[in-house]
Amino acid sequence: MSSTIWFTPWKPGPAADLAPKSRDSPDSPESKAAGAAVVSVTEFTPHRPWTSFGVNVAGVALRRVWQDIEGAVGLWLWVDPDPLRPRSGSVSVWRDEKDLQGFVARHDHVRVVRSYRHRGAMRSTTWRTECFSPDATQEAARSFLTGKSAWPG
Repeated sequence: MSSTIWFTPWKPGPAADLAPKSRDSPDSPESKAAGAAVVSVTEFTPHRPWTSFGVNVAGVALRRVWQDIEGAVGLWLWVDPDPLRPRSGSVSVWRDEKDLQGFVARHDHVRVVRSYRHRGAMRSTTWRTECFSPDATQEAARSFLTGKSAWPG
């Protein structure tokens, strides 16, 4: 498993007031903690490397409407650029479990999942934190994605 994971910049959602804002960049969270949240980390590993392009395009399309998704605090997309075994996914932060489930059931998300479910392996994990910290959340996700920590199962 590659230790190279690239994250997109933080994309705030309509519930972004949960996450603190940096003075330098209004769209990036600071390292200090904020309120309670639900975190979801997903990983898609395609059976064939060329499938990764379509999955990544679909992820970017969903990211573009992120500010309209009820209960979304924020999002990072990520990619492992290994040419022989590319992987990609997201780290999304939600106000609560109900908001996450609402996104999972959205028409555009369901369409993407159905399009790619037989073209690769998918795994995810979700946890609740009482004190959302962007830095700690990204570090926990990176630990799963690089294999330093086992995926909860």
